[in-house]
Amino acid sequence: MAWNEPGNNDKDPWKNKGGKNQGPPDLDELLNDLGKKVTGIFGGKTSNGGSGSGKSFSSIGLTILLIIGLVVYTFSGFYTIKEAEKGIVLRFGEYAGTVDPGINFKWTFIDRIIPVDMQSTRDLPASGFMLTQDENVVRVDMQIQYRVVNARDYVFSVTNADDSLSQSLDSALRYVVGHAKMDDILTSGREQIRQSVWEELEKIIEPYHLGLIIVDVNFKDARPPNEVKDAFDDAIAAQEDEIRFLREAEAYARGIEPRARGRVKRMEQEAIAYKEQTVLDAQGEVARFEKILPEYHAAPDVTRERLYLATMERVYSNTSKVMVDVEGGNNMMYLPLDKIIQQQQPASRSSNQSYSPVSTSSGSVNTSPSSSTSGRTDRFNSGRN
Repeated sequence: MAWNEPGNNDKDPWKNKGGKNQGPPDLDELLNDLGKKVTGIFGGKTSNGGSGSGKSFSSIGLTILLIIGLVVYTFSGFYTIKEAEKGIVLRFGEYAGTVDPGINFKWTFIDRIIPVDMQSTRDLPASGFMLTQDENVVRVDMQIQYRVVNARDYVFSVTNADDSLSQSLDSALRYVVGHAKMDDILTSGREQIRQSVWEELEKIIEPYHLGLIIVDVNFKDARPPNEVKDAFDDAIAAQEDEIRFLREAEAYARGIEPRARGRVKRMEQEAIAYKEQTVLDAQGEVARFEKILPEYHAAPDVTRERLYLATMERVYSNTSKVMVDVEGGNNMMYLPLDKIIQQQQPASRSSNQSYSPVSTSSGSVNTSPSSSTSGRTDRFNSGRN
């Protein structure tokens, strides 16, 4: 029969404890028993009085709780700052300094740590339709890169440093675009626009001490509204063609000019050489004449004949055929000098070698080179006299 069936109350485990009929155990008794066991573990003495046991348990439990709480509080004060960060320490809400990367300790519920990333480079875009100086509308897309250099200024100088930088960028971009022309923004003035936006942005954020530094400014895109895009594309293409033609003309000029200068220099050198050659030839003729003149005074006939023979030799050396008109007759003599030269080349040369003249329709004349030459000499001498 179960203990909780009617008529079987003697077997109730909550009764007859210690030989007495009792109700359910009291919570105080359970606490007293637990206190006794803990006191026995730590070497304490138990007392028969219920109140003494309760006081002993309360003091021990409180001590344990305090120790546990102190340990938890101590370990909760340790924290880690990442390598790329710096920690801002706030003590009761007031700035108390910064901490470096690594494991650090703070007083829980007293200190507050705000980590700030100091090495990462952040991006901030800006875009929109803007009015130019020549009253045209253009859409400009620009992006800046920045990072934090002063953690305290970044956190406390303004409410939100990133938002303040974004508003400053938008203001600087609209100011620069508003003072530039449409053609400069779309074509050749993009680099100047970028530099101007950078300078203007730094001027705007300088008084606010945001603790930021601008690393780079990128001019991503600039385009007119879609309604006039085709016309602007044609204008830009024409400007690009103009620049290309100018570059080609400059390249052509750079290629032609050195050649022209070279030709001029060559002509100058040739003229100088011709001048020097002419002067030297004239000086040589003068020197030769000065040497011949005394000989001519000493023997005029011999000198004239020698000059005549030298001249004839120089003239005949450049031709292979000579026609000689015989004075006082209708015959013309033909001198085959090329054949004569060929016959004179063998080792056995004959000084008395003769040749046959060519007869004309009037007749023929037989003569020798010596006789014809002497006739020429006599006529030359008679003419000179």
